[in-house]
Parts: sequence; C-alpha cells; structure tokens
Amino acid sequence: MTASLDRDHVWQAIDAQRASLTVLLDELSDDEWQQSSLCAGWTVRDVAAHLTMQQLSLGDELRILGKWRGSVDRTTQHVARLRAAELTTAQIIAAIRDMIGSRRHNFGVTHLETLTDILVHSQDIAIPLGRRLDMAPAAAAAAAGRNLSMRMPPPPPSIKNVAGFRLTATDTTWSAGEGPEVRGPMAALLLVCCGRLIALPQLSGEGAAALAARISATAPTARSEGTS
Repeated sequence: MTASLDRDHVWQAIDAQRASLTVLLDELSDDEWQQSSLCAGWTVRDVAAHLTMQQLSLGDELRILGKWRGSVDRTTQHVARLRAAELTTAQIIAAIRDMIGSRRHNFGVTHLETLTDILVHSQDIAIPLGRRLDMAPAAAAAAAGRNLSMRMPPPPPSIKNVAGFRLTATDTTWSAGEGPEVRGPMAALLLVCCGRLIALPQLSGEGAAALAARISATAPTARSEGTS
C-alpha cells in the first residue's frame, strides 16, 4: 500500500471533487435530478442534498437523532430527503460549492471519511446518469486505505467482502490484502470496497470472479455504504 496523502493533500482532493461535482450538477436537467442514484432508494437529488451535510457539529448530530428511523441507514436517508425537499436546486449546489476551501468535517469522523463521502457519492450521482466524473487515483487510494483499516468509526459492512483478496491498482502504486489477486483502476477498487457492484466489470485477475460472486450474494438492497 502506498503512503497515505497528508492532510493538506486530502483536503485539496476533497476541494477538487466538490468543484467538479458542482460543475456536473449545474449541467443537470430537472429530470436528471429525480433519477435514481447508485444508492438504492436514493435519487440524485437526495445524494446531492446529503453532500451538503459534511460539516455537522455535535449539536447538529444530536438534532438528527431526534429524527431516528430505527437504523443509521434509514435515518441518514430520511434526513437527506428532508434536506432535498427544503433546499432549491441552486441552494444545494451553492452549499456544496461554499464548502470548498473549508477544513471542517462532521463530528466523530476524520477528514478521510469526508474524502470517501465526496468521492463515492459523486460517482453515485454521475454513473447512473451516464456522466463522467474523474477521481484522482491517489485520492481514491487514500480513501480505500482508510476504509480497509478503519476501526472507529466502523468501516462499511462491504469491507468484509474484500477480505481474503489481494487488491492491486492498475493506475497507481497501491495494493492491499492477501489472497487471490483482483486488479483494476483505483477508482473501481474504492467503489467495490464501498459496495458498488457497478464497478465489478472493471476488475480482473484470478480472484475477480470469486469477489464478484461474493459481493453480488451479499449486496444490500437499500442502503448507502461507505459514507458518513
């Protein structure tokens, strides 16, 4: 595994992805905002609204607990939908753009969870719309490394699926794990670590078929993994 990006470079990657995402969001039609994202049960608008909430204080999070829906996933989705309903499209885009340059992150997580959140959710929006939104391999490597090594907060459940495989990037110097090798672009490896099945066709190697079968068999039907 390559050395992690230092904090400044992580924030630069977050800023770059936020900027790219706002450009994409500016181009979307009203119909595209209502399309399904890669997160089952979430629209593109829901995901974008969720990304306006990357700087929550302890007080903000306590207020969210007042909207508890029985699980973190359901509560997160409920709050995102409320946010999506209360903000106009222009306000959602402006809220994401206004975070560029800020170094704040949600209470209880690190800057690396913020990196994962913006990288993965940007693809949750772009991919089903047939849009391209590039992800810097070094940033994706830092996010994947964090998810694979997390203890607190807990990693996404999908991380268990890649246990027993050797993940190797084909576009940067990065690898992790032991077992049959699975190769692919760093962005695809991050998405697979975070439970996005759509990236599986980009993977190859002796372990690719077994990993695809494992992930497909355990894929969640209505959750948003690998996010804060």
